[in-house]
Amino acid sequence: MSKFVRSFVFTLIAMSFVLAACGAPAAEPAEVPAVEEPAVVEPAVAEPTAMPEPTAVEDPMAMYAPDAVEGDVVTAGSSTVFPLSERMAELFQQEGFAGNVTVDSIGSGGGFERFCVAGETDIANASRGIKDSEVEACKAIGREPIEIRVGTDALAVVMSTENDFVTALTKEQLGKIFTGEITTWNQVDPAFPAEKIEVYSPGADSGTFDFMIEYVVAKVLPKVDDKDDVMGAEEKMLGLAGAQFSEDDNVLVQGVTGSKYAIGYFGFAYYVENKDTLKAIAIEGVEPNQESVDAGTYPLARPLFMYSDAKIISEKPQVAAFLYFYLTNVNDNIVDVGYFPAPAADLEASMAAVMAAMGK
Repeated sequence: MSKFVRSFVFTLIAMSFVLAACGAPAAEPAEVPAVEEPAVVEPAVAEPTAMPEPTAVEDPMAMYAPDAVEGDVVTAGSSTVFPLSERMAELFQQEGFAGNVTVDSIGSGGGFERFCVAGETDIANASRGIKDSEVEACKAIGREPIEIRVGTDALAVVMSTENDFVTALTKEQLGKIFTGEITTWNQVDPAFPAEKIEVYSPGADSGTFDFMIEYVVAKVLPKVDDKDDVMGAEEKMLGLAGAQFSEDDNVLVQGVTGSKYAIGYFGFAYYVENKDTLKAIAIEGVEPNQESVDAGTYPLARPLFMYSDAKIISEKPQVAAFLYFYLTNVNDNIVDVGYFPAPAADLEASMAAVMAAMGK
């Protein structure tokens, strides 16, 4: 085979390969297997669990709420305690008590007589502690007095605001005025006017009178059998020439206000109510106020009481409710009335005594 023929054959073969490559259909690419997305599993949501209903706690004192009791409450006694008990009675009724609360101002002695002798009252108000003779009288009619401390009084010795010469007295000077040993103001101090001292005092049924006799007047008299002559002091006081006595403290206020030479004494609340016309005299250099009472330095500070009986409290829910209400709320009102809170321990002891009588 010639060289030309070989070249020609070679060219034909090469062209056939090219044509084959160009004309053959392209191969389909291999399929890629699909990758499945991982399944998303939603977290299970628990159904809310129903909370049990809270168990109602019954108030053991609900039966003594003011609007849960009925009937009448009868109190009588101290004119000093009167404005405080009157306030508490008004609040008790405002809270829903539909009955009557009677508060009579007849003096501590008169209050004990009605409570321990006549047996007419549920509660005796007193500006002094109960006497042994009064306890015996209570027992004679089947009553056992329960002492309930409700506050503190700073007994005020007062003069008219028109008096411009007396600012303070000692207990001794006061005692001598009330026994008649001192009768004119210049006998107290030569610089004072030579004017007669006009005395205004609570009456003999008053616990305030008893307090003044025991803690001031008897101290200036000679002792009898080494004891203060309380009976002699009472006789001296009641026999004082020109002295005016009344169980109504408002009458005393009017008397003292009417003369610049007058002197009187009564519960601090009556002074507070009449500050525009009266001034309180310092005793032993100490003025009556919250600070001196709390510090125990005012010499004429004294406790205020109520007295009741366990049988009355247990048989008359309205009396129990009033006493419970009184002790629960007294400290929120006592300063506004004109007195001072009792020591916390005494108030707690009073509440415990009332609760025990209620069977609580």
